[in-house]
Amino acid sequence: MPNLWSQTLIPTARQVPAEAEVPSHQLMLRAGLLRKLGAGVYSYLPLGHRSLQKAMTIIREEMAKAGAHEVFMPALIPIELYKQTGRDEAYGDNLFRVKDRHGRPQALGPTHEEVITEMVGAYVESYKQLPLTLYQIQTKFRDEFRPRFGVLRSREFQMKDAYSFHTSVDGPGGLNEIYQQQYDAYCRIFTRCGIPYVTVEAESGPIGGSASHEFMVPSPTGEDTILESDKGNYAANVEKCEIGPRSHDLSAAPVGELEEVHTPSCPGIEDVAKFLKTKPKNMIKTLVFQATADPASLEANEKHPTFRLILAVVRGDHDVNEGKIKAAILKIYPNDTDIQLADEALARAAGFAIGYVGPHSPVVLQDKEIPIFVDPDAAQGGFWVTGANKADHHAKYFNWQRDVVAPLAAANHSSRLVVADIRNAVEGDASPKNDGGVLRSRKGIEIGHVFKLGDKYTRAMGVTILGPDNQRMHPIMGCYGIGVNRILAAAIEREGGHDENGIIWPASIAPYQVIITPLKYEGQGKEVALKLAVELEAQGVDVIIDDRDERPGVKFKDADLIGIPVRIVLGDKGLAAGQAEVKLRRAPKADLVALDQVTSTVVEALKSL
Repeated sequence: MPNLWSQTLIPTARQVPAEAEVPSHQLMLRAGLLRKLGAGVYSYLPLGHRSLQKAMTIIREEMAKAGAHEVFMPALIPIELYKQTGRDEAYGDNLFRVKDRHGRPQALGPTHEEVITEMVGAYVESYKQLPLTLYQIQTKFRDEFRPRFGVLRSREFQMKDAYSFHTSVDGPGGLNEIYQQQYDAYCRIFTRCGIPYVTVEAESGPIGGSASHEFMVPSPTGEDTILESDKGNYAANVEKCEIGPRSHDLSAAPVGELEEVHTPSCPGIEDVAKFLKTKPKNMIKTLVFQATADPASLEANEKHPTFRLILAVVRGDHDVNEGKIKAAILKIYPNDTDIQLADEALARAAGFAIGYVGPHSPVVLQDKEIPIFVDPDAAQGGFWVTGANKADHHAKYFNWQRDVVAPLAAANHSSRLVVADIRNAVEGDASPKNDGGVLRSRKGIEIGHVFKLGDKYTRAMGVTILGPDNQRMHPIMGCYGIGVNRILAAAIEREGGHDENGIIWPASIAPYQVIITPLKYEGQGKEVALKLAVELEAQGVDVIIDDRDERPGVKFKDADLIGIPVRIVLGDKGLAAGQAEVKLRRAPKADLVALDQVTSTVVEALKSL
């Protein structure tokens, strides 16, 4: 039985919803794919659900080809599992926390690393059972403070998450081999979904691990920044992007005497620069970080505190990269496992004037436990303005040699001053390939992420197996996620994914591939519409017939709005001539096609859509 418009629910709308900021959000609501139930929570109506299921089918087919097997895990997870890995704190307020009637704390899973690790630990005993790759497509939850952009940043979302287990990194069945298989599967998935993508090096974030790549769809409305070398041989997101070698000079002579200036009501870099009639690039930005050492990793005679404070210094027009500062710190203090911006109360108690900290802070110069990490662009001579280490005051003519290097040398603490790449890359920076390439930036939407986790989770949860040497070992893991909802949004946000009239779907994930629009659903128009629908469905084509008693203009506008790739129009004149109009959604005009050629013409056209 062909699908009829009148027998399903497609509530199209002409007006743009006031709360919708980006094209995908606007059009998914207007085209009747979604209905908002609450902040960041949506119901999928028939058209949206069909597209979502098509994306899932492609994912399942490619996961099977990559040797992964599907499972289904609970959404409600005992908080004890997250406590074992420390992610109850790492996720912070983004973790939905609930209690059952007995007062037992639970969480709604944002990802399932702990659950799958517990499962594998219960059933896998020997290296002979590995490698093993399991995946699920499951509803995940993230308590976003400000859900926005529709399904691009929602509180409830569909994710495909896969997990692989291994005894080694290299060799047959090793992590590297399966990681590449999953990487290749992702390439096939996004290609089949009709989405242009780039792969970039990425930070692992709260999931953790040693290496990761993101799959990004270039889009001006994307929330992520992609930086690519103009040589075409490097790409990374802004959190991960390295910068080519840069020189620095901490020995330059002062250009003036250090001068303290009262700067009232100037809470930010821009305010201070304007007040002092200078530019942000002539200012020093100093942030206080807190690193917490793992007590279990310290030797009994070590005197390291359970936490240490660290200064991170960048130029005023740059931003500290937390991943890079963490990497720089770990090279010196490998036991510092948790690194984040310092708690303001803690930093103030240590003597820092938060908001007005300078690298020459007496707290730092007098305390041998506080290192200073400086980005090369800030480690230069010239005119600098920095915090004066006193509320509402800044210092002009700051100089590294005079104000920091010499005092540290006099106290025999020069080693605490470290120059390292600790800032976010920006457009125009040198490529880390050191081949003359220059970084260019553009926005993108993350649709997939693959990670090399190592034994982070199996070690934390005490999962071991019998290894090839007959010794107990912690399996190593990979993790591979796809935001299924984001595939739909990215298909709309991509270049050519929409126009002023509505969505332009790739045929593979369109809710229907063909819409048949008889101007009058009666007599010959109805007969031909049903005949064509049967013929097309026999060729594996999804068809819907617009059988509504509406004006042609209304039907055409709705067909364009919901974005069906091919429209077949049956009018009295055309039928009398034995013809139908066939219009591709992305084409400017329709073609007249003989009725006995419509099916073959449409099937052939869909191959390129």
